[in-house]
Amino acid sequence: MRSNDKIVTKDSLREEVNGLQKAAMLMVALNVEAASAVLKHLDPADVENLTAEISKVRNISSKTADIVIEEFYNMVTAREYVLEGGLDYAQAVLEKTYGPSKAVEIIDKVRRLTTLKGFDVLKRAEPSQLINFLNKEHPQTMALILSQLSPDQTANALKELPEDLRYDVAHRIATLGKIAPQTLKQIEHVVDEIAGASMSQSVGKLGGPKCLAAILNRANITMAKEILDKIENIDAETGYEVKRLMFIFDEIININDKDIQKILREVDRKDLALGLKVADEKLKEKIFKNMSERAADLLKEELQYMGMVKLKEVEAAQARIIDVIKALEEQGEISLNIRGGPEEVYV
Repeated sequence: MRSNDKIVTKDSLREEVNGLQKAAMLMVALNVEAASAVLKHLDPADVENLTAEISKVRNISSKTADIVIEEFYNMVTAREYVLEGGLDYAQAVLEKTYGPSKAVEIIDKVRRLTTLKGFDVLKRAEPSQLINFLNKEHPQTMALILSQLSPDQTANALKELPEDLRYDVAHRIATLGKIAPQTLKQIEHVVDEIAGASMSQSVGKLGGPKCLAAILNRANITMAKEILDKIENIDAETGYEVKRLMFIFDEIININDKDIQKILREVDRKDLALGLKVADEKLKEKIFKNMSERAADLLKEELQYMGMVKLKEVEAAQARIIDVIKALEEQGEISLNIRGGPEEVYV
């Protein structure tokens, strides 16, 4: 990252340098003792990523260092104002110092960086601790917060809920697109307690049938079926949509190699090529290694020379492959290892 190769401005730095790169520049600009003290407060994964980025930093000009330090100072100052009196108070103070335009820019950055801080705390909680924290909240609030966590964690948390509340929360997760503004205010209050910072309004767009499907894919089969049956009874349309999404194409990567080979014997080759058109490279490699060398080479060649195709054609091919997988699972020919985890019971 040769920041002095050209004239650096605040605008160009904002557009061309990401947050991790700026953090690396800041560490380099600080003295060794200060940088070391900062690293001690970071998670090991963050330290690893940051130190890797630091190793790429070369020849930072004094002007670039000043811009990065100024931005960091503004963010820290704004954060203190937020903790003292909330976003409105922080914005009012910053407007007096920097003017309305600059104040809005700083507040937006603070909002984006602190939005999910409270969820970071919850992500480290055990299922029972999570429910103990949330059990005083409205089911809609619980649903929105749980939808922010990993499917595995949410599936385990659902097991800790009383049966009736479990069904209610699961249904609310699947229908979060209909969330009311007043509920967002309640969510903001809950997360404020955890992180001491306000959430942005964007959280209202999360959740939905796909979110619940991913959660139920990781729940044990009995609980997943009970929740689905209950949702279908009270909301047939949402229940159908969740059931349709219960196994998504990307989850194929979690199926064991022996079962992958059984699936490949049943799947249409054209569907396979289309389905892999937009697939992750790791999933493609999983498929290739479970084919003969010649078949894998032919598939790679077909993918390489495949022209532009309509997304709906790719999705249709993936749906047909999922139908094959579901049929094989129902026949007992394969096992989808994405459900149940270590608590799976065999009889």
